Amino acid sequence: MKIGVVGCAGRMGQMLVREIAATPGCTLAGGTERVGGPALGRDIGELAGLDPLGVTAIDDPALLFAEADAVIDFTSPAATERHAALAAQAQTVLVVGTTGLNPAQQASLVQAASHTPIIQSPNMSVGVNLLMALVEQVARTLGEDYDIDVLEMHHRHKVDAPSGTALGLGHAAAAGRGVALEDVWRKSRDGHTGPRPAGEIGFATLRGGDVIGDHTVMFAGDGERIELTHKASGRGIYAKGAVRAALWARDKTPGLYSMRDVLGL
Repeated sequence: MKIGVVGCAGRMGQMLVREIAATPGCTLAGGTERVGGPALGRDIGELAGLDPLGVTAIDDPALLFAEADAVIDFTSPAATERHAALAAQAQTVLVVGTTGLNPAQQASLVQAASHTPIIQSPNMSVGVNLLMALVEQVARTLGEDYDIDVLEMHHRHKVDAPSGTALGLGHAAAAGRGVALEDVWRKSRDGHTGPRPAGEIGFATLRGGDVIGDHTVMFAGDGERIELTHKASGRGIYAKGAVRAALWARDKTPGLYSMRDVLGL
């Protein structure tokens, strides 16, 4: 399977290139970087710390989508929206790890998925997606007698809060309770907030240091507390999951899928 990477010279892009090169049944179709970027024209393998792969970084994503069987995107919401349109036009599988899309951008992905398989997940880690499945099951079992809070910590450079993964865990908890997260969430607490409303799903956000990603979902009831936690010690887990998703989607019909579909959860 020929897999391309947009943003191939970035930290995540380099990890994806190394994972594609190391995975049987995969070959690197190419990669893109921004117009005028210093990586343009350089061998993508060398950019990722590998031996030369004979493929150079380009600045035209349309060419990449025309060449690749699948493209992996961990870029920005605006760029992902453009890439979804290109994927639909070329009928190329698109794996999206980008978070922070607004409703209009998300709608563009849904529209593009009517023409090609798109796998979108706020976190491509196998472990995190198992955690989401567990959170949904626990929330369904315990009911509203238990208060739910999602605590997350990331490095000081992360730009969105709560993280996409934290929101994904919140959505899993809400699904377990049969409600929409937007109707019950509390993204922050400050000042005199009064008693906690029944059924509320809260979020707490920490930023600092070089933390890759820590997530804990707490179910607090009378007399006991249940905590489900995932801690990432390396970003390679996201690359492994993304490549696994691309391989899974190679024979799928058009549609918007998630990592839970990939993992059979």
